[in-house]
Amino acid sequence: MDKMRQVRLAKDAMDRDWADPELDLGAVAAHAGYSRYHFIRAFKEAYGETPGQYLTHRRIERAEDLLRTANLSVTEICHLVGFSSVGTFSARFKAWTGLTPTEYRSKHVGRGAALIPGCYAMLWAGGFRPAPGPGQQRQQRNSGEAG
Repeated sequence: MDKMRQVRLAKDAMDRDWADPELDLGAVAAHAGYSRYHFIRAFKEAYGETPGQYLTHRRIERAEDLLRTANLSVTEICHLVGFSSVGTFSARFKAWTGLTPTEYRSKHVGRGAALIPGCYAMLWAGGFRPAPGPGQQRQQRNSGEAG
């Protein structure tokens, strides 16, 4: 399989699974059949940014859409788009858009259709996840920092 096709398969996996907080550089590199570091170089050569930057931008774009259209809190949106830390999400969001998530929402809400009720948006996005059972803890990961 040629190099570009392998990188494209990994990018397709990122496009498909972008909201999964478990999606990390190792998992994406495995789709391409590369080591983590070789994959970073190949991806950047093909697309002009690292896999971590690409995944963060995908997540921020989806967050922009949810902030404009869904009646969800910033924390709920943060988790729906694959971040586990609101601080990291807010910092990355501001670096990408120039506005905090709250400022972005204030600027863009009211320019289109009515907000979608949060319960529908959560259901659609798969945001209702079962709570951990007794003695189990939810894994904490800080998504979007690879690469």
